[in-house]
Amino acid sequence: MAHCGNSRRTRPRLDLAAVLSRFAPPLEGLNRTRSRVLRAITSCRTAVLGGRLHLCRDCGHEVPVYNSCRNRHCPKCQNLTRARWIEAQMRHLLPVPYFHLVFTVPDSLHPLFLRDPRQTYNLLFEAVAETVLGVCGQQLGATPGFTAVLHTWNQRLLFHPHIHCIITGGGLSQDRQRWIASRPNFLVSVRQLSEVFRGKLLARLEAALRAGDLHTKRSFGLAILRQTSPKWNVYSKPPMAGPEQVLRYLGRYTHRVAIGDERLVALEDGHVTFLWRDRSRGNKVRPLRIPGAAFARRFLLHALPHRFVRIRHRGLLANAVRAHRLAAARALLHEPAPPEPSRQPRESWKELYIRLTGNDPTRCPACGSSSFVVVAELPPCTPQPAARSP
Repeated sequence: MAHCGNSRRTRPRLDLAAVLSRFAPPLEGLNRTRSRVLRAITSCRTAVLGGRLHLCRDCGHEVPVYNSCRNRHCPKCQNLTRARWIEAQMRHLLPVPYFHLVFTVPDSLHPLFLRDPRQTYNLLFEAVAETVLGVCGQQLGATPGFTAVLHTWNQRLLFHPHIHCIITGGGLSQDRQRWIASRPNFLVSVRQLSEVFRGKLLARLEAALRAGDLHTKRSFGLAILRQTSPKWNVYSKPPMAGPEQVLRYLGRYTHRVAIGDERLVALEDGHVTFLWRDRSRGNKVRPLRIPGAAFARRFLLHALPHRFVRIRHRGLLANAVRAHRLAAARALLHEPAPPEPSRQPRESWKELYIRLTGNDPTRCPACGSSSFVVVAELPPCTPQPAARSP
């Protein structure tokens, strides 16, 4: 079919797929996780995935619209997913301040995490959850609710595993008969969080090494643990007030990918230039130019294990107890329950797209007519340098 040809439409800006298509290593040299991610991103919205042929009945303008890969690492495929997820979380918000904590893995432990990502990321989630619940239970006498999100990168795309937690400013008492609020600008001691987090994560890593659950040689892994610095940092941001700010935070962290197309600046002389935010210089935005192959390697470091759950709810928000514990919290806070979800059919992608962007994807880009209709299905093509949808 003509739409499976090699011609590439001109795009107004550089995108991640173009960079990876040019510089990523061969699929045969990658593990299964990274090859799956690479194949998805470089095929997204191309003839490789098939699509539909749109025709304007008024002016005859014809445009092939190719399917999305829907991979969570793809910057093009997160906006609608993020919007739907955030709207679902609105029902779980309470009328209290929320705090943002960040738990970071020290550089010395990175070899263990790079060798066994699935196992170590799970241990990291467990250590963070037990730390938050334990310290809040001890200092507040309460069980908070929180959402934990794993990120594995820093602004320069280097390996930097850490967990963001959005936590209620207070929680249910142990007997669930009272709501115990935190101080307005203080949740719990960051120093104690750091000490407890260090102990719990190191204990879990040591147990995994001794049990042979990690691929790292036991003696080497234990030596890494012994050499880890006694000082760990847990970062606390100012509390958030109001559901709008909480939702902005959730949207900013939950569905973020390692780098979005908007940060890519140039692709020339075998190098990629992208923007990064320098935290040490007042968050100044600076360009970074690195070889294309190095850029591809850095990006693929952040491919998560297949079906790994990177957003987890704990405490009052844990899936098994969320409904009745949130109901108890709302009753104590004199907050009415949110209305039941509508039984209307789920909003289509087109309706959601129009609501979020104000643009109608069924409107002809040439003449503006709403007579833009699908006239043919385009079957998937054999992978090749393919044309992308506009």
